[in-house]
Amino acid sequence: MERFTRTRCFLGDKKFNLLTQATVTIVGLGAVGGYAAEGLARAGVGSLRLVDFDTIQLSNINRQILALENSIGLPKVEVAKERIHLINPKCQVQALQLFAADETLDEILNPSPDILIDAIDSLNPKVQLLAGAHKRNITTFSSMGAALRTDPSTIKTGDIMNSTHCPLAKHVRNRLRRQGIEGGIQCIYSTEQIEFSYQGPEETSQPASAYENRGRKRNVLGSLPTITGIFGLMLANEAILQLTKNK
Repeated sequence: MERFTRTRCFLGDKKFNLLTQATVTIVGLGAVGGYAAEGLARAGVGSLRLVDFDTIQLSNINRQILALENSIGLPKVEVAKERIHLINPKCQVQALQLFAADETLDEILNPSPDILIDAIDSLNPKVQLLAGAHKRNITTFSSMGAALRTDPSTIKTGDIMNSTHCPLAKHVRNRLRRQGIEGGIQCIYSTEQIEFSYQGPEETSQPASAYENRGRKRNVLGSLPTITGIFGLMLANEAILQLTKNK
C-alpha cells in the first residue's frame, strides 16, 4: 500500500508484513496512549484493541491528540477508532469502553495480543493490569509518570524493576513485588527530578461508564503535550521493534 511505502522501505517486506499481522492492545487513550495508538496506526499495525472508559473533556485539549473541539464529550475509544480508520481503513479496530480492573481483564486481554501497551495513569488499575498481563505471559510496555517533566533527554526505557527517580514507578514496583513479580515488564520512565508526592488514582470529572464511582479523586498534575507525546511515541516504537526484531 502506498500509504506505508516508507515503513516498508525501511523495515523490508518481511518485517512490515509482521506489523500488518500483529495485534496490539492499548489500555488508556489519554495524553500518552493516544499518541501510542497514532504511532502504531501510522506504522501499519493490522489490529488494535483500544480500551478506555472515559470521555474527552475540554481540559484534555492541551495534551491529548484525540481532544478537539468537535470530540468533546465523546468516548475516547470511539474517537480513536474513527481516527485510526482515517489513517488506515484496513486496520481492524476493537473499541472497548471499559475500566481496567481485575474483573474486566479477561475481556481486555483475551484473546491475548502480541503486545500490550499500558498507558493508565491511575495506580490501582495500572497494577491490576500489569499483574494480570504478566501472569498471562503477555509482552507488555508500560508508561510511568510523564507529568511535570520538561526534559526529554531524561526519558529512558528498561525493566520497571530497574527504573529510578519516578514516584509512580516506585509505587508500581512495590505493589508488583507483593504479588511475587520481580521483573519482566518493560517501561518508559523519566529520571528527571520533580517535586510532588503521588497521591493515588483520580476519578475523571465526567465518566461515561458503569465504573464512574471507581477510585479516589487524584491531584491534577500539570503536563506538556511534548513530553506526554514523546512517552506515547516511544511506547509505539518499542512495540514496533519488538514485533519485528530478529525476523
